[in-house]
Amino acid sequence: MLREVKWSTRAVYEWVDILEYWINRNKSNSYSLKLDRLFKEKFDLIAKSPETGKLTDFPLVRIKIVRDYLISYRISSEYIEILAIWDSRRNPKKFKL
Repeated sequence: MLREVKWSTRAVYEWVDILEYWINRNKSNSYSLKLDRLFKEKFDLIAKSPETGKLTDFPLVRIKIVRDYLISYRISSEYIEILAIWDSRRNPKKFKL
């Protein structure tokens, strides 16, 4: 069953920040476009099969990995909510859901 995907404001900002970071770092948008495609493939997979993500310590929250990034999302009966996109190379103690 394909569920609608909704985004938290936080997740939208994080996704944009990640893509802008790579554009600025590489002085090109080619890697950001590639990363964007990978993210979108995972978002589609999450919408089709939300249970494929790894369980977390938070109720109803799962994560899906895209390279060095963790997509945190919550499953409800009507939709999937993307909660956060976290760079796993960052200090995990600073991650708050």
